[in-house]
Amino acid sequence: MSDIIQLLPDHVANQIAAGEVVQRPASVVKELLENAIDARATTIKLIIKEAGKTLIQVIDDGVGMSVTDARLSFERHATSKIKSAEDLFELNTKGFRGEALASIAAIAHVELKTKQEVDEVGTEIKIEGSTVISQEVCVTPKGTSISVKNLFYNIPARRNFLKSNAVELRHIIDEFHRVAMAHPTIKFDMYHNGSEVFNLPISNDRQRIVNIFGGKTNEKLVPIKEETDLVTVHGFVGKPEYSKRTRGEQFFFVNNRFIKSPYLNHAVNASFEGLLKDKAFPSYFIYLQVDPKSVDINIHPTKTEIKFEDEHALYAILRSTIKHSLGQFNVAPVLDFNRDASMDTPYDYKSKQAQAPTIEVDQSFNPFKEGTTGSVSGKGYTSSYKKESAWNWENLYVGLESEMEAPKRGDSKFSTVEFESEEVTGSLFESDDKKIGHHTTYQLKRKYIVTTIKSGMVIINQHRAHQRILYEELLRGITMASAVSQQLLFPLKLSFSKKELALLDTVKEQLQNTGFVFGDQNIGEIEITGIPSVVVEKEVSTLLEQLLSDLENEVPDTGFSQTDLLAKSIAKSVAIRTGVELATEQQHYMANSLFACTEPTVTPDNKPTFITLTVDEIDKKF
Repeated sequence: MSDIIQLLPDHVANQIAAGEVVQRPASVVKELLENAIDARATTIKLIIKEAGKTLIQVIDDGVGMSVTDARLSFERHATSKIKSAEDLFELNTKGFRGEALASIAAIAHVELKTKQEVDEVGTEIKIEGSTVISQEVCVTPKGTSISVKNLFYNIPARRNFLKSNAVELRHIIDEFHRVAMAHPTIKFDMYHNGSEVFNLPISNDRQRIVNIFGGKTNEKLVPIKEETDLVTVHGFVGKPEYSKRTRGEQFFFVNNRFIKSPYLNHAVNASFEGLLKDKAFPSYFIYLQVDPKSVDINIHPTKTEIKFEDEHALYAILRSTIKHSLGQFNVAPVLDFNRDASMDTPYDYKSKQAQAPTIEVDQSFNPFKEGTTGSVSGKGYTSSYKKESAWNWENLYVGLESEMEAPKRGDSKFSTVEFESEEVTGSLFESDDKKIGHHTTYQLKRKYIVTTIKSGMVIINQHRAHQRILYEELLRGITMASAVSQQLLFPLKLSFSKKELALLDTVKEQLQNTGFVFGDQNIGEIEITGIPSVVVEKEVSTLLEQLLSDLENEVPDTGFSQTDLLAKSIAKSVAIRTGVELATEQQHYMANSLFACTEPTVTPDNKPTFITLTVDEIDKKF
């Protein structure tokens, strides 16, 4: 039997490696930005076209590369960051795998221009699918410019798996945020299809966060800081009242590298225990500086998951640090014995001795003596009264005899007597004289609506039933553009980040069809002048936060799925909750509207809305 194991060609191996390194355009953005930071750049510019599918270009003013380095950088396992295996445990740089550029060049058209400061001219290299097309001398400024065009051009299957431009752009912005927040001393610019998306000047950590997420973010931040032998913690957490239903503003950085850590995230949530609303998540931007030897960052291809040497101690330090900051800035309730100014001793009495109270008694006072005046006096208190004459008590009974006489039949007084009628309340059970087809409803535990049908009884879950009713109403409004809107006397102004505003823009037309009316849109702020008739004004902010969370999690692509998701999200936010008491008319409306729906049996999330109990099933219980 002939040998069947063979070495893979380099271009095939590079394409396989690209499957780990490059999952979508955002992966390329991350790798190129980290390379620019490792090149000690002070200004980095990111240029995107068609959400990275057509062009991803990163321009930096770093140290650049020589002719040999420029050519060698596209080879597999080529890196300037490590020289031995021990270096893996003392890493202070970003890219060290040595496969990033080789993997990108295997699945795209790459153009590299680079020049060192000591050189008069630079180097230009063009590569298509791991094949070097040309290497020439060029005129270029100091630093490196790398362009990645037509991503996945030679792997159509991978390109077909890419999402819409709006979704891919959101992922690119996420990666841009993570890199930019970790390095506030570097100037970052981002452009998409020729328009500026971000312009982040050199600043400190707080200013960088505010520049990314909007000016209103500044008032929401509480600084945290702690230095120990194990770790140095600094950064910011959001005030509890500004918590959101989304996890979008949660960032951990270890040695200036963004990471995801459910364990540390639990520590943050534990420090906010008792301060957050239900299903709300705190915002945090936390920077951890640890010894590189105490962490292993090479356990995941994207390097977003790392392993700590002493996680338990880190958990305790982080939790106590955040709790201390929340108490220090009067965000969390603390036991406080503040001085009450009203209890202070006046200056005039500061040197005086306390005097014992005295009681003075009028020995001659007789309360039973007519026409006398008595007094009870004490220190600074005197009261007196005059006893009324004894004969006045007889006046109380004047005319009582005539009133107590029983009224005679036919008397005018008797004819005017009126009796109060008792209020008749509804009954759970039907009486025989009710009209045919009329059903009495009853609300059970402010959660279920109980009513009767021919075969027995129906128990309706009011929250789920209202979800189904609103969902179908909203779908009709969106598709037919016939929703009713109520104008607001005072427009609502809500603050969102650029990423969230871009997300809302993708469903803005559908929101308008549901009844929302939008006014002016400024940087980081959106104005709402009208809302759907089914929405209460105070619920608008919560509704939009829930909508953003749903859009991020479910990532709709087509117009229909966006419309469906929008109707689901609004119906879920607006539907009557458990614990709300409904009037009889509302109960009737809920039952009738539910069974008028096209699919009354389940909610939009396929949960049952009601159950039935037949008479036979009830009989079996007895």
